[in-house]
Amino acid sequence: MKKICFYTIIITLFFGCDSSTKKTKIIDYLNDEASTIIKIKNVGSLNGNINNNPFLQQLETSISYQKLSQKLDVLQYFETEDDIYISLFKDNQDSLQFSIITKLKANLFNIDSLPNHSIETLKYQSKTITKTSVENTVLFSIIKDSVFIGATNKDLLNNTIESPKIHPQLESLINSSNDENQLSVLINKKKDSDVRSLFINPDITTKNLTDYLFFDVDINQNEILLNGVTRSSDSTKNLIDAFRNTIPQENRLAQITPANSDGFLSITFNDFNTFHNNLSTIQKLDSITAYNLLFDNIIEAGVIYQNNDQAIVLNSLDIYLTKDALLNDQDIIDTYRGIDVLSFSNPELFNQVLKPFINYTKANKYCIVDNFIVFSDNMDFLQSIIASYKNQTTYNSRNHYNLLQEKFSDEASILSVVNSNTLEALLNRNLKDSINYKLDNYQTSGIQFIYDSNFAHVNAVIQKGKTRIYENSISESSVIKLKADLLNKPQLVSNHITNEKDIVVQDINNNLYLISNSGKILWKKQLQGAVLGRIEQIDMFKNGRLQLAFATPNRIYVLDRNGKDVSPFPLKFSDAITQPLSVFDYDNNRKYRLLVTQGKEVLMLDAKGKTVKGFNFKQATDNIVHQPQHIRIGRKDYLLFKTSNKLYILDRTGKTRVTPKNNFNYSSEAMYLYNGNFATSTTDGKLVTIDTKGNTASKELSLTNSHDLVTTSKTLVALSENKLRIKQKTYELDYGNYSEPEIFYINDKIYVTVTDIQTQKVYLFDSNAKLLSNFPVYGTSQIDMANIDKDNNLEFVTKGESDTILIYQIN
Repeated sequence: MKKICFYTIIITLFFGCDSSTKKTKIIDYLNDEASTIIKIKNVGSLNGNINNNPFLQQLETSISYQKLSQKLDVLQYFETEDDIYISLFKDNQDSLQFSIITKLKANLFNIDSLPNHSIETLKYQSKTITKTSVENTVLFSIIKDSVFIGATNKDLLNNTIESPKIHPQLESLINSSNDENQLSVLINKKKDSDVRSLFINPDITTKNLTDYLFFDVDINQNEILLNGVTRSSDSTKNLIDAFRNTIPQENRLAQITPANSDGFLSITFNDFNTFHNNLSTIQKLDSITAYNLLFDNIIEAGVIYQNNDQAIVLNSLDIYLTKDALLNDQDIIDTYRGIDVLSFSNPELFNQVLKPFINYTKANKYCIVDNFIVFSDNMDFLQSIIASYKNQTTYNSRNHYNLLQEKFSDEASILSVVNSNTLEALLNRNLKDSINYKLDNYQTSGIQFIYDSNFAHVNAVIQKGKTRIYENSISESSVIKLKADLLNKPQLVSNHITNEKDIVVQDINNNLYLISNSGKILWKKQLQGAVLGRIEQIDMFKNGRLQLAFATPNRIYVLDRNGKDVSPFPLKFSDAITQPLSVFDYDNNRKYRLLVTQGKEVLMLDAKGKTVKGFNFKQATDNIVHQPQHIRIGRKDYLLFKTSNKLYILDRTGKTRVTPKNNFNYSSEAMYLYNGNFATSTTDGKLVTIDTKGNTASKELSLTNSHDLVTTSKTLVALSENKLRIKQKTYELDYGNYSEPEIFYINDKIYVTVTDIQTQKVYLFDSNAKLLSNFPVYGTSQIDMANIDKDNNLEFVTKGESDTILIYQIN
C-alpha cells in the first residue's frame, strides 16, 4: 500500500467548480487544495501488480520514493477491498502531508498485533478524534457517517471534515475513471511541483503545459498504460491550448527519425496560422514576416534528438510550395546519396516561431527528403537521417515502436517518443536523482496529447519490448509474484469479456486472486478457509456473465467478475464440507445444481442457494471419498457417489439407477466414462468397470497401492511409482515425487502432463507417450493448459517458487 502514492504522484489530474456544504458521499471529503488525489480500487491487487512490474520496482531505489515511503508507512496496515482516496498536500514548510478516506469496515485499520503501537482519544476543535501511533508514524482519524477519515496532522483532519465539498466537475472527473482500473490519479499543477517536465526539452514544463492532469493507470507486468485528459483553467496561459481550434494530424516524424536516435517530438495542426496565433498569445511571440510561406503548408513540426545534436523537421502538405519559400537559401554545401544539403540563413527562426516546443537556434543547414524538410547544424546528423530513411532503418521500421503505436492514436497534437537512455534521464530529472536504472528492455516509451474541445486526451505508455520467439520453443511469458506462498496450483478460468483465459489462485493466507493472462492481478479477496479442489464457473443469471463457484471447509462462495460476493452467497455451514463443490448442468440450459458433500451426506442446491426439492438421497453408508460426479450416457443422467467400498449410481432425484453386482475396495480416484462404461480403480491398483446394467469387471494394470488414474472416453492414463502408462505404452520416468497426471484435449489432440515436485520438472507428452520437444521445463505443481489469448499458441500455468506463478507459451 505504501508504494502506491509514489508511483501515482508521477502522473495525473483535471478540473473543478463549486459545491454545497452537506457531505453525503465519500468523495465529498476530498479537497481542491490537494496537489494530488489518488483513487485506489482493491489495494491488495494493486500492490501485487506494483511488485510484479520491474520498472516500478527499480524506482524504489530513488531518494524521493524512500522519503515518501517513510511518510506513508502507516498506510500498509489498511485492509479493504473498497475504494481508497489519498490526497497529498504540501504544508508551509514544503513537507508532505496526506489524508486518507474510505468506507468504514471491520478490521479496516488493524494494528493490534503490532508490538510498537499506541491508540489514544483526543478532543480537538469540539471533535473526538483518535491518534494512532505505529513505530515513528502518526495518523489522526475520525468516523463520520460510516466513513473513515484520516490525516497526518490534526489541522488537516479538521480541514478535510470542514472544508467545502470538492467541485462538481472535479467530482465528475474522478467518478469517470474506468471501473476496471485499480488506480486513478488527479494532479493539480497549480499545487504540485514534483513533476517538472514530461519531454526531452525541459523548457516544456508541465506547469506551463496545463493546469490539471487526470490519468487512469493500468499496471501490467511488462507495461504501464496511462489514459486520461488534461485541461487548463485559462485558455490563454497554457501551452496545451495552443492547439485550440486545430485538428490533430497523423504524426509522421517516426518515418524520418533514425532508429538509433534518443527520441523525437512531433506537434501537428491542420492550420498553422491558427496554431501560431494561439501560441503567440500564450508565449508573446514575434509575428512571422519574411518566412510566412515556409509554414503555410506545414501540418507537422518536430525535433529529432541524438546525443547533443538536434534536427528540426517540417512535414509539408505541398513540398513544391514549401520549396518556393526557401528560394533565398539555395547554396548547396554537399550532396549525400542524391540529396542536396543546403545552407540556411536564419537558424534562430524556429525558436522565435515555435518556442518552447522548439528552442534550437543553430539550424544553419537543411535538406529535403520527400515531404520532409530537415534542418540542423551537424552535417553528419543530416547524413545519418538521410541514410536511415533510404535504408528503412527509422523508428517506424522497428517492432518496439509499432507496439507503442498499437496503444496510441494515429493523430495527436503532441507526440513525444523516447528510448531507454532518455527515459532514464527523464526519471532522474523528475525524481531529482541520478540513479543508473536498468531500462535496456524499455526501448520505446511515449506520451501523446490529442486536443479536443477545450481539453486534450492524454495517453502514455512505458513498456518492455517483446523477446523474439522461435518456432517449436517453450518461452516463459510471465512471472507473477505474490506477497505470500501459494496454497494451491494455479487454475485457468474463462473471461467472458475477452473470450480469453484468466488465472485464479489462492495463497496460504486464504487470499484468492484473479490474474489476467498478461500477469496483471485483477483483484485479491480474503476467504474464510482454503478452496477445496477446482473452482467451477456458472452463468447464474443466464446473461453470458460468468461467476466463480467453489467450496471452502465451511462456506460455499459465488463471486462475480470483480470478486464481489453474489447474493445470497456465501452460504455458511456448521458441519464441515469434505469434498470440492460439484456443479451439474444436466441439459446445458444453465439450470445448475450445486452439490455439497459433508461426510456421508450430499446436499443439492440450485443456483440461488436453495435446497432442491425432489432430490431424495439421504446419506451413504460411509464417508464419500470423491466429490459427486455426473455422467450422461445416451439420454440418461447418472449421478455417482463413491465411498471406500460402495458405488452409488443414481438418477437426478437421488434414486438408484444402477446397482453394481459386485463391490470393491475403491480408491479415491474419480469415476470416468471409459469405453462406454463407468471406470475407476481399486485400492490395489486394478481397473474396475461397470456397465449400465450393473455388470462389473476388473483388470490388472500392474499398479501399486499408491497410484493415479485418469481417462478420456478412449484414452487411459495411469501413474504408478515412476511408470507413466498412456494407452498401451509405458514411459519410464526418473524416480521422484510426481503429481497426479492430467489429460488435456485441445484442438483434437490429447496431451498428458505430470510434474516431478522433487526435481521441479514439468513433463508434457502426446497420446503416444512421446515427450514433446523442449520438455521438461521448470515448474513445481500440476499445470493447467489452454490457449489463453487470441494467438494460435497454447499456454500453460504452473507454480514456480513458493510464491510465484509461471506462464509458459508453447510455440
